[in-house]
Formats: sequence, C-alpha cells, structure tokens
Amino acid sequence: MQFGIFSVGDVTADPTTGRTPTEHERIKAMLAIAQKAEEVGLDVFATGEHHNRPFVPSSPTTMLGYIAARTENLILSTSTTLITTNDPVKIAEDFAMLQHVADGRVDLMMGRGNTGPVYPWFGKDIRDGIDLAIENYALLRRLWDEDVVNWEGKFRTPLQSFTSTPRPLDGVAPFVWHGSIRSPEIAEQAAFYGDGFFHNNIFWPMEHTKQMVNLYRRRFAHYGHGAPEQAIVGLGGQVFMRKNSQDAVREFRPYFDNAPVYGHGPSLEEFTSQTPLTVGSPQQVIERTLGFRDHVGDYQRQLFLMDHAGLPLKTVLEQLDILGEEVVPVLREEFAKNRPANVPDAPTHASRVAEGFVTPVSYTTPATQDATQNATQEVTQEGSAA
Repeated sequence: MQFGIFSVGDVTADPTTGRTPTEHERIKAMLAIAQKAEEVGLDVFATGEHHNRPFVPSSPTTMLGYIAARTENLILSTSTTLITTNDPVKIAEDFAMLQHVADGRVDLMMGRGNTGPVYPWFGKDIRDGIDLAIENYALLRRLWDEDVVNWEGKFRTPLQSFTSTPRPLDGVAPFVWHGSIRSPEIAEQAAFYGDGFFHNNIFWPMEHTKQMVNLYRRRFAHYGHGAPEQAIVGLGGQVFMRKNSQDAVREFRPYFDNAPVYGHGPSLEEFTSQTPLTVGSPQQVIERTLGFRDHVGDYQRQLFLMDHAGLPLKTVLEQLDILGEEVVPVLREEFAKNRPANVPDAPTHASRVAEGFVTPVSYTTPATQDATQNATQEVTQEGSAA
C-alpha cells in the first residue's frame, strides 16, 4: 500500500500571526514539503492544478519535474489534472515528458476541479463538464496507446495522422486515477477503463465515500477487469497531530476556524465527528485511518492533506516527521495484515512494464451517456436506501 501527501497549494494567511506568504514563498514551501516527504519515507507527493487565486500550482508538470530532479524514490502525481479544460494533446505530451524526466515515477489524477469560472477562461462551458471529461479522456488514452491517431469529436478540432511526442516511457502510459467527490459518472469512467478511482474523502461522511467506492468496484467488475475487490482505490484524508490530543486541538483550532474552505461553519468538534478529519495524537490518526478499510475494503493508496489553512512550513515539516516516523510504519504493518492475496498492490511504472501491460479496452466504445446515467441512478438509489 502506498502512503503520501497531496497539496492544493493554497496561499492562506496564518491566523496566529496575520501574515500571508508570497506566491514565491508558497511555491518554495511546496517543493520543500515534497522533498521532506521522500526523506521521511513516504511514497507519493501529489499537487493540485488551479488557475485562480488563492492557489499557486497552475503548472503541475513544471513543479513535478523540479521535484523529480531532487528525489530518487518518490512517486510524482497530481491530485487534480483538469481533463475538462486542458487539451488532451498537451496532457499526453506533458506527462509522457515527465515520465522520461522522472524515470517512470509518475502517475496522475484526472478531475474536473471545483472552480466554475475556469471553464470560460479556457474557452469551455461548465454545462459540458461531464461530456468534456468523457470525450477528452477517450482521446487522451488513444494518444498514449496508439502511435498514429485519426480522431474527430465535439469539443476540439480533428486530428489526422497525429503522433503525440515523446511516446510514453517503455511504451507504457502513466497510470491514471480518476478523482471525484460526488460524481458517479467519474466512478463509472474509471471503472470502464480499468483505471484507479480516488475519493478525496475530506469533506463528506464516510458513508458517502463508501457508496462511491462500492459503485466503482461493482462497475469495475461489470466491465470485466476483475473481481470488485481487485479494483484500484485511493483515499484522501486530513490530519493534524501532536503528542497528545489536547495540544493538537489547541494548536489547530485557529487554523480550522479561519480556513476559507471550512472555517466559520461547523465547529472543529462537529467537523471531526462528521468527516475523516482527525486532529489528535498519532495513535488516534492510526486508529481512524485503519477504520477506513471497514468502509471501503482493502485499498491501494492513502494520501493526507497536511499543508493547508495557513499552517507555516515549519509546522508542516514537523507533521511530516510524525507521519513518517510514528504513523505510516504502523499503518503499513496493520494494513498488510489479513490482506487477501488477490488484492493487487498499487500500480507503478515498473510493475506495469513487468506485467507487459496491454490496453484492456476498446476505444471504439467509450463510456456512454446511458452508462453514466445508470451510474448516477444507482448511487442515488443506494444513498436513499442507506
């Protein structure tokens, strides 16, 4: 099982000092955090993609390329690559290039983002969001898996005898996760292609996460990729730790109370009881995280959000020390216990090359409108019954 961190790259004032870091300081902090992640033995660093303030990571592959040059083992990923507003040709080229730069230590997470105005900024219509995600990803797969592509669709100009360069490293495209909080159509898309499904798992109750993951598992099996328990699942999570829980709550409370994302709403106590946010001791984080398996089954990747809400770099690095030294070693051991033999490990470039990975689907029949409508209805009915 893989453990790591993901960052949304927000530039937020520290409520205890009133100081807001500059964009330059925030970018440099993210680079330091990624290198610290490798130092403490984590497996993955993932960055978001945003094109609006107060966020800075508008060019993920630039950032990840820099980190690749300064790390040796860390898997470099995105926590969102905007499949709706980015040109699939540019995604294909950028991430194949990053594969070569990083010697294969690359995967990525497709998403639609959560900022409505980004659509017109890139000449798109938010009402086409799901259709863009489906069509653009179908094209992206072909660009990676076929040397010469002839293609025509609804949302971009046709391609005639086009070859995306460079070609994927060793002829194997980066592994793709599809990230979604609430869209069953995206779980359906991940299942159709046999890709991974990542649930952000930071704002909603675990029961909702369970419904989305179970839908993906069922549809993964429906499309013939294996048993439901063999589907590739990733979860997010938020934690803040100190040696004892009282100190953690006291220190984190002003950051929670003033955070643009969830401040000025439910109390910290209400939020931690209703969502996977864990503020407390390392042991409490271990127990809460191990409990995720009770809801979604054995899964492959756990990422934590650590550097948000204005937390200073010094504090984030301290959190990573605790995570790497006291939490993750226990989680690795405990998650390995009683893990069924047929549950796969998280895919890596090396494992996919060793398996002689072959594209498992026909691109003449991409996920259809009927299928996504059925997925929406299924998860809605399950939620009503829960």
